[in-house]
Amino acid sequence: MQAWRVHQNGEPGEVMRLEEVDRPTPGEGQLLLKVRAANINFPDALLCRGHYQIRPPLPFTPGVEICGETEDGRRVIANPALPHGGLAEYVVADAAAVLPAPEALDDAEAAALHIGYQTGWFGLHRRARLQAGETLLVHAAAGGVGSAAVQLGKAAGARVIGVVGGADKVRTAQELGCDLVVDRREDDIVAAVKEATGGRGADVVYDPVGGDAYAKSAKCVAFEGRIVIVGFASGSIPSPALNHALVKNYSIVGLHWGLYNQLDPAAVRGCHEELTKLAEQGVVRPLISGRVAMKDAAGAVQRVADGATTGRLVVVPEGEGR
Repeated sequence: MQAWRVHQNGEPGEVMRLEEVDRPTPGEGQLLLKVRAANINFPDALLCRGHYQIRPPLPFTPGVEICGETEDGRRVIANPALPHGGLAEYVVADAAAVLPAPEALDDAEAAALHIGYQTGWFGLHRRARLQAGETLLVHAAAGGVGSAAVQLGKAAGARVIGVVGGADKVRTAQELGCDLVVDRREDDIVAAVKEATGGRGADVVYDPVGGDAYAKSAKCVAFEGRIVIVGFASGSIPSPALNHALVKNYSIVGLHWGLYNQLDPAAVRGCHEELTKLAEQGVVRPLISGRVAMKDAAGAVQRVADGATTGRLVVVPEGEGR
């Protein structure tokens, strides 16, 4: 079969190689899955660079979530078992963690429903306890992780303010349903949020960016607000001033979705049921900006690494891409 492999760490476009390899062999409790679509995530770029919290042995295949097909023909979504990641024609995955693909979504959309939407759901509902009528501030609102949070925030009845960079992403965030979009390249984020909230600030902040985005969030979070730390796409990990959190009375909460997979898999399955219902109702639908042919996967991972995409890029092994 064909698979993209990384033999040394570096930039995805430089270190990923498309090779002919043997199909992975499922171990005890695992399933062999044919890959129908593989969603590209920022962690795939971090894996290539050797900067992710999990460091599979070299060589490895990136790709942390897929829509696949079981040997008996069921369409499922899964997290492949590294080092045999999803940018391949076949993967293995733990049978207990495989979930049914929502019928309302095509393969590319189903592949993109899992990690980003699960992260958003747990971040907004389990960690931040977002309530209807509250104001939600989402950084990188036109990206894969941010766009999921925007849709989930609107589904929860929140007023959503999206922060993006550039006119194209402003349009994307508006189309996603943001009540207000702030262009960080042109606008003062703090002033815009305070003006939109009558000086109160955002009740919940969803931050997959870190760095300056976090610093701005701390300046415009509301009394008893919650800042959800999802990731550090900027490459800069902030050092929160805890005295500031104390005097302004806000919470800083972390969200590592992988721990739910390990420690509370029943909650993950329950979340998937909720997401499936929302997809069937048409309330959430992953924003797919491109379906990419297998031969173009390395370039697509590099584009995600560079922050040059909106929504999701998904590799479709048997498709031509578009």
